[in-house]
Amino acid sequence: MNPLPILFAGTPEIAVIALDTLAQRMGDGGGNARYSLAGILTNPDAPAGRGRRISAPPVKEWARDRGIPVLQPERLDAAARAAVRELAPELLVVVAYGRIFGPKFLSLFHRGGINMHPSLLPRHRGPSPIQAALLAGDTITGVTVQYLAREMDSGDIIAQRDVPIPEDADAGTMHDRLAREGAVLLVESIEAIARGEAKARAQDHDAATYCTKIDKTDGWIDWNGPATRIERQVRAYTPWPGARTRWGDMVLQITAAGATGDRIDPGEKIGGETPPPGTVVGVDTASGILVQTTDGMLAVRRLKPQSRREMDHRSFFNGNPSIIGSVLE
Repeated sequence: MNPLPILFAGTPEIAVIALDTLAQRMGDGGGNARYSLAGILTNPDAPAGRGRRISAPPVKEWARDRGIPVLQPERLDAAARAAVRELAPELLVVVAYGRIFGPKFLSLFHRGGINMHPSLLPRHRGPSPIQAALLAGDTITGVTVQYLAREMDSGDIIAQRDVPIPEDADAGTMHDRLAREGAVLLVESIEAIARGEAKARAQDHDAATYCTKIDKTDGWIDWNGPATRIERQVRAYTPWPGARTRWGDMVLQITAAGATGDRIDPGEKIGGETPPPGTVVGVDTASGILVQTTDGMLAVRRLKPQSRREMDHRSFFNGNPSIIGSVLE
């Protein structure tokens, strides 16, 4: 049986992890691989980094040394469809491409299109499911492979896999774990389609929840809230856009923290009265720098001062003891 030719559409690093797994399984096939990469579809080169230099997407960099055709259309118009048609793919495979496919484009693939989404659909449909799971306090998330549909992330489910969320996991660690799990599930789904054995089930659309695109401003911490909410914000926005607060003129990015509840009475730290939210009430050697919230305290364990390296709370406090008693904004 001839290998199933696929067009892979993706842009960021999570898509590269999927490509690595696809290529490895093709290499392990010994001439009996059930699929082949006809080409790669990714976004155009764009400014990136502090210098805003024009950079190629990670997926393009991956394909560059492997001799795989790369398409980077500005729009998925007639010209783009013609370029895809020349590659003669039969299945579209999508991992974080970042655009919506119209019916004309999807009609190019007689096996249809599939997508790997890092959540247990229909929960957390949308562009930021990893962060949404952490913000919601989920203890289990997962990966889903689904057929593409006109409405985002609403297609029939081919396969799912549960992935537990450790208590100290942040978006960075969960991204890597879900990327690896999703890549394996994606390959298994492609092989099932190639064999004609894939079975799909409809989503429960009434149970769907949605997440939105994250903006850099989402990282600013509002101390007028419960410690558990702020802890989730720290985990969800690490490494990007970063959970940030101001101490005077300095911006502090908090990279690890935990809610302490009521184990330490802040009234013992400052004047016998409960300080306002955002007040740095003390330092606990084991827990961290203690910041008052509306229902207890947040213990800041690691932080990154503006334009400086990340450090643990003891190192920061040794150089900045005057933070005690101040109010973070």
